[in-house]
Amino acid sequence: MRMNGRIAAIDFGTNTARLLIADVRDRGGFELVRLEREIVRMGGGFSRELGLSQEAHLRGTACLARFAAIMREHGVSRVRAVATSAVRDAVNGPAFVELVRRETGISLHVIDGTAEGTLTLAGVMAGLDRQHEEILLFDVGGGSTEYTVARAGRAQFIRSLPLGVVRLTEGKVTPAAMRAKIRKELDLLRQEMDSAGCRLADGSPLIGTAGTATTLAAISMEMRDYDYRKVNNAVVSRARIREIYERLLPLSPEERLLVPGLEKGREDLIIAGTLITMQTMEMFGADALKVSDYGLLEGLVVAGCCDDTLLDAMG
Repeated sequence: MRMNGRIAAIDFGTNTARLLIADVRDRGGFELVRLEREIVRMGGGFSRELGLSQEAHLRGTACLARFAAIMREHGVSRVRAVATSAVRDAVNGPAFVELVRRETGISLHVIDGTAEGTLTLAGVMAGLDRQHEEILLFDVGGGSTEYTVARAGRAQFIRSLPLGVVRLTEGKVTPAAMRAKIRKELDLLRQEMDSAGCRLADGSPLIGTAGTATTLAAISMEMRDYDYRKVNNAVVSRARIREIYERLLPLSPEERLLVPGLEKGREDLIIAGTLITMQTMEMFGADALKVSDYGLLEGLVVAGCCDDTLLDAMG
């Protein structure tokens, strides 16, 4: 099938930055050319008064300069680059976006939680091994978690909650304090869903995307070398996730890095992410989690209806 140009997508998150370069097909779908990821921890040292820390500025611009060089190397003609929670919430977020544009040539488009949920759903749907009439999708990020109810592949309800692994890890001292915060936000979410008349049918799968979900799948499979093909559509039981949590909790961050499947940079964040996952499963009565390696990044590629402001030629 004839290709319709080479595109790059950048998901610049609160904890992880990812780059996908792909050749887009005329009739939909894409062929992967290159995939890069880097833990930038933009939410590290975040403050309400000052926003992104100076160290985060340096990590972020260095990462995006590297991505820009890779895109030039591969002859990318279009770029869709988005920033999410950390840049979205920072008082100095606009200044950071301008710094990135000036130093790297990449125009970051800051999207809200609803756009994030919509694009993530598009990416996840592109990678599912089967279609479901209804799903509950959740995307645990560094600064926020998006919950989306979709029917026949279309979003019916989207909410972005101030629950993120960096936000929780740096803001709450103990797992008990994290659990209390997560419970409060999930109770509010359930109330909003009830008010909107959004009730899940029995048996609707719970699908998790992004770093926490994929890490739990990788740990469950004792995966020393990450393979997205094995992780995508993997199913992990609630009991298995509880076992992983109980194994990791007493370990120091350094000791956790010895656990196969746990990526460096997540060793202190995995506890918060696993708590969000377990409490989400409990809240919605899910005995198993279906994991998607696809998400916002792939959604940027397949969602051809994206606003033109997301399509910037590299200078």
